[in-house]
Amino acid sequence: MTHPITASMLYNLTRCPTRVALDLFEDPAKKDEVSKFVELLWERGAAFEDEVIGSLEITFTDLRKMTTAEREQATMDALASGAELICGGRIRHGRLLGEPDLLRLSENGYVAGDIKSGAAMEGASDLADPTPKKHYAVQLALYTDILEGLGKSAGRVPFVWDISKSETAYELDVLLGKRSPKSLWDTYVETLSEASNIAEGREKPQPAHSSACKLCHWWTVCHQRLEQSDDLTLVPDLGRAKRDNMVSVISTIQQLAEADLEEYVQDKKTVFPGIGPSSLFKFQRRARARVEKLDPYLTKATDLPHTDVELFFDVETDPFRDVCYLHGFVERRGCDSNDESFHAFYADTPEPEDEEESFRAAYTYFTSRMPCAVYFYTKYERTEWKKLARKYPSVASEEDVEALFDEPMTIDLYYDVVVPKTVWPTRDHSIKTLAAYCGFEWRDDSPSGAESIEWYHRWVDAGDESIKQRILEYNEDDCRAMRVLVDAVRTMAEWSK
Repeated sequence: MTHPITASMLYNLTRCPTRVALDLFEDPAKKDEVSKFVELLWERGAAFEDEVIGSLEITFTDLRKMTTAEREQATMDALASGAELICGGRIRHGRLLGEPDLLRLSENGYVAGDIKSGAAMEGASDLADPTPKKHYAVQLALYTDILEGLGKSAGRVPFVWDISKSETAYELDVLLGKRSPKSLWDTYVETLSEASNIAEGREKPQPAHSSACKLCHWWTVCHQRLEQSDDLTLVPDLGRAKRDNMVSVISTIQQLAEADLEEYVQDKKTVFPGIGPSSLFKFQRRARARVEKLDPYLTKATDLPHTDVELFFDVETDPFRDVCYLHGFVERRGCDSNDESFHAFYADTPEPEDEEESFRAAYTYFTSRMPCAVYFYTKYERTEWKKLARKYPSVASEEDVEALFDEPMTIDLYYDVVVPKTVWPTRDHSIKTLAAYCGFEWRDDSPSGAESIEWYHRWVDAGDESIKQRILEYNEDDCRAMRVLVDAVRTMAEWSK
């Protein structure tokens, strides 16, 4: 059976090649139930597409309600007749099959476009320089490739209409940078080749553990196989690329734990591309902790501050609406967990005035408790507050936010403590994994940031107080999980392994 190469296949391939193989060849009955958050992604995408197309002020050919077979023929007819804009088309050339949201007539042919409910560029919503999204680019390039094959292409400049309802061109032939003289079209060609190899059975990608796994419908299947094979990617931060560079020499966690690594070190490098000596020995410590079922330990001395007031801080955001809807703090006094309280600053609606007010209240609360020890997990809170400062400078400036997070007693537990100074017998360093290892239990039966976004959407739609309470309890538990982690680190021994 010859499988067509589709845009969704290429999109998935940029995230995980194993998913593509399983979608093609595995028994679909083995899939996990689709999460509420993924369902929300689909619903939001479809609703936004309808909204954008409904707002068009030009004449267009709408094929969206036709059957699959009807759409393909109708698209060819519309292309032949020179339709100005085609919505919901379906195009094919050879084994390439695409369903671009839009096909727009240009001077000498057509360009393809997609409607996306997110931002068109990476970094467009934070402080980084925006860059094209690879997973969008390979889809747009596939449509362009099909148009070229049909003799209907106006050039390699497809476009995205994103959440801002503005158009962003993806210039597929432009080199992305001097360090990596490669274009988006080059990336597409490589991705297409890999997809073809998988579809034709020439390549069988092995599962790999990553942060993207939790939302995938093959999570259970993959992780059973990873555990059975003692896969190296179950060592924290040892991802697919590093695993693939090691696997011909060291193929399991057990082997890594027992290996004499000195024989793989040459001068200041190792025989494994992309892995330096310090990283290799770090991975071995983590592998040994897992194999020997060691208690977590310190690799470097750490002196977490003892202050009368400690704050454990976590935010919740909705990326679809680009709103920060909750700032949560657990405040503890005298290092006594019986003397702690939860302080939540919640945006009842996603409107700017509510977001600004919740930020103002949270900022006022935060600064009123200084000086004190403040703990958060990863750079997310810092980044979100800097974005809020840009949006609402009357509350605080970016410099004010930077100063808060640069205080010596404001500590990123992930980057300042867990990664550089501790070893755990776990497969990752997420706060949920580490706090659960320490015995902490979330009150919710499906606690995750992704799920909380879906809850917030239901709160906005229905105003159900029980949903709001669920969000608040989830955020409070995340804050308390950090408190559990801090207490665990304070009791760890410093070992030399």
